[in-house]
Amino acid sequence: MAKKKPVADPLPRNVISIPMDATFFFERAVQSLDRHHYDKALKYFRKAVDYEPENPVNHCNLAGVLSEMGNFEESNRVLTHIIDEIDPAMTECHFYLANNYANMEDFEKAEESLIYYLEHDPNGHYLEEAEEMMELLSYELNRPTRLKSIKSREGMFEHDRARALLEEGKFSEAVRILEQLVEANPDFMAARNNLALAYYYMGLFDQSMETIKEVLEVDPGNLHALCNLGIFYQHNGQKDALQQLLAQLRKTYPIHHDHVFKLATTMGILGEHETAFRLFRRLLKSAESGLDPCLYHYTAVSAYHIGRYTEAEKLWRVVERLDPGTEVAPFYLNQLKEMQDGQKRAISYHYHLPFEEQFKVLEAAEDGIPDHMRRDPLVRSSFFWALRHGDKDTKLQVIQAFGMIADSEVEDALRAFLLDPKEDEYLKKVAMFVLRSMRAKEPIQVLLQGKQVTASAPWSPNLPVWKDEWQEVMQCALGKMEKRYDMVQQHDLETLWVEFLTRMYPSVPRITKIDGWAAALEYLTAKMHRRQISYHEVAARYGISTATVSKHVKSIDDACGLKAKMDEIFPKLKRSEQG
Repeated sequence: MAKKKPVADPLPRNVISIPMDATFFFERAVQSLDRHHYDKALKYFRKAVDYEPENPVNHCNLAGVLSEMGNFEESNRVLTHIIDEIDPAMTECHFYLANNYANMEDFEKAEESLIYYLEHDPNGHYLEEAEEMMELLSYELNRPTRLKSIKSREGMFEHDRARALLEEGKFSEAVRILEQLVEANPDFMAARNNLALAYYYMGLFDQSMETIKEVLEVDPGNLHALCNLGIFYQHNGQKDALQQLLAQLRKTYPIHHDHVFKLATTMGILGEHETAFRLFRRLLKSAESGLDPCLYHYTAVSAYHIGRYTEAEKLWRVVERLDPGTEVAPFYLNQLKEMQDGQKRAISYHYHLPFEEQFKVLEAAEDGIPDHMRRDPLVRSSFFWALRHGDKDTKLQVIQAFGMIADSEVEDALRAFLLDPKEDEYLKKVAMFVLRSMRAKEPIQVLLQGKQVTASAPWSPNLPVWKDEWQEVMQCALGKMEKRYDMVQQHDLETLWVEFLTRMYPSVPRITKIDGWAAALEYLTAKMHRRQISYHEVAARYGISTATVSKHVKSIDDACGLKAKMDEIFPKLKRSEQG
């Protein structure tokens, strides 16, 4: 009798099956591209196409690799297949065709494809590149091009202006232009994306999210909108939605430089540092990148986050050489040194100092806010964010910083702040003071205790009159304090003077010596803010006697109960001093 064959043992449980799908082959292709193994990348992209033949992105990736390898004819066959059979709305394929034809020196066909792209694409992702190529073709063909219209150029003058404003940090002005542009050209997706970005820079998250959704309703594959959406999901704590979107973004292999940069920065901000590092490295190897210190910084940050500290240091050393006038590279090199001492910290991808470090620079600046900070859109954006979403102390710092910037953007932001029912009323009064110090155009509207009122100068709602000599006292003190006291301290002096006059009215003492009262106000304001000051010092500065200062200090103190107030405000400090 034949022996029974033993049943084969089942596969051991520690064997992990590998899912052979389009994503698997896409990831292998990207890895091969990073190593410049184009033959392998081509093979893997072909496999991805086999598994998902209806996905135009897979075909586009395949065409891109074929073009990189110099196989322009086959690349064009793939691109034509996308347009004819899969997704006729993918107009950027015409731009890719034009590039291939130009490389093949078939300038007539290159012109034909480029004209189609410029006349039909309402979004114009490659507008600038296409126009540069059109100039080249005109030169090669030795005649003007046959272009009749550039659809994506409709409103582009205004769009270019808005983009320039964004780069200058003038967000509210950019918003006004972009809102009008989008209303006039609803299909202008680039304008919508920049509008969403401007809203985001200003901290207007709801408006930004709504604008992004409008883009994606029209163009579900819009990379800029998808990247922005990922940032919002992270900001709102929508973890499940973010993970689904990240899975989609990880499969994306953009060809154009701007798209690679957008995806790289987004993945870095979302914590996908490996992907960000790979994309930034790819950009550094590109001739288009040049010697951009920002790009080297971004690459250094991604290297830092994945533990490639030696490489991060080398990259920041390059930043130091390329941009010797800023403190960004030295600051992060110091952070790297502290990390090596066991104190690793989170590092932002933004090319500026962290928010708290920016204020240290401001506090140390003797001649106002430094020009590079005044112009830097990311620095300005961080201020706008903090004004809307920071804690009370941070908002107070921002309001003071805005007093040093003092431009129309700041004025718009502070006016909106005054009308926000959720904001603290003390902060609003400081903001009113800052607006007046900027000589903002009257009237200034403010919402206080649920009522919208016109802010007076100074804010003295309980005084039926405001006399010239009272104003002179305040102006004398503020004039002497301007260089030595910050905006909050100057505001508090004004508030103290108004409170004294209000409490004494109608029996306000007769003002005979302007300097004496002004000196007393400075002395008490300094004491309230725990600054070192003496009767002798302040008397000498105002050219009066110490007795005069002392007398007026006592009058104000008795009326306003300042000693009790300071005991209430600074109890912990007083106890520590006594101890």
